Amino acid sequence: MKSKRFFRAAGIILVALILILSIGPFLIPVPPLENTVPAEQLADTDSKFIKVNGINIHYKTWGQGEPTFVLLHGFGASIFSWREVTEPLSQFGTVIAYDRPAFGLTERPLEWEGESPYGPQSQVDIVIGLMDALNVEKAILVGNSAGGTVSMQVALQHPERVEALILVDAAVYAGGGAPSWSRPILKTPQMNHVGPLIARQLQAQGTEFLKTAFHDPSKITPEIFAGYQKPLQIENWDKALWQLTVASEESGLADRVNEITLPALVITGDDDRIVPTEQSLRLADELPNAELKVIAQSGHLPHEEKPVEFMQAVTEFLSTLP
Repeated sequence: MKSKRFFRAAGIILVALILILSIGPFLIPVPPLENTVPAEQLADTDSKFIKVNGINIHYKTWGQGEPTFVLLHGFGASIFSWREVTEPLSQFGTVIAYDRPAFGLTERPLEWEGESPYGPQSQVDIVIGLMDALNVEKAILVGNSAGGTVSMQVALQHPERVEALILVDAAVYAGGGAPSWSRPILKTPQMNHVGPLIARQLQAQGTEFLKTAFHDPSKITPEIFAGYQKPLQIENWDKALWQLTVASEESGLADRVNEITLPALVITGDDDRIVPTEQSLRLADELPNAELKVIAQSGHLPHEEKPVEFMQAVTEFLSTLP
């Protein structure tokens, strides 16, 4: 009798838990974002937009001729992150910087057929699609953090389109996306409902994250804070950021680094607390044809925090290319 009561009670508790987990998230209110505007309203005078694989990509260009540099920013950043080095780089050739999907002023689709435009393969396809659209046959890819991850994937899949890699605190050995076991959970309707609330924590925690990315946070001016916050005024930025989270996955790059034989420059700050400096040291050691530059008194964003030293390293590297 007691065992029957126990199993009956356990069954009731199990059913209750299932109901809570399946219905509970839908009871959490997700208020709409306020004071948002279309991306085009936030565009700068030198902003450009182009359709690549069905997505309206925001980009800017500087300089002319060859080589061509394609700049890929990291998580939570945008074209704005490259502001200190675009003009210096343009002294060597053409510079193209674009906002990766879910960031900056690039279109944030919420419906699509086939593979997610926020997924890792789509990120690679957009780089090649953008190069095709702008008639760029070959480019030097400059990638910071997650942008470095995309750059390396492009080099693996399309080595004939890449002249060299400049990997700035590239996220290779950690932070490669959601583990495989969690992705089915992230894709449930329940998580899709509350996901934008999770994404909004970026706005709440963005200031502290940016401070962590700098060796010397006192260098972060109100104008820099405003530049990072600007894309958070765009319609549906929270939903798009959640879709990026859902589509992310482990890159597997750690096991394929030695396959990339292109010339590479690995740059890292000596005080990177986002992608620890020792990971960049390991990357430079495992890449077959890499040079290493450690920039003193710099964090995760040496191109912002130490642009002069960054350009010195790049200039020396470019002089070694054929």
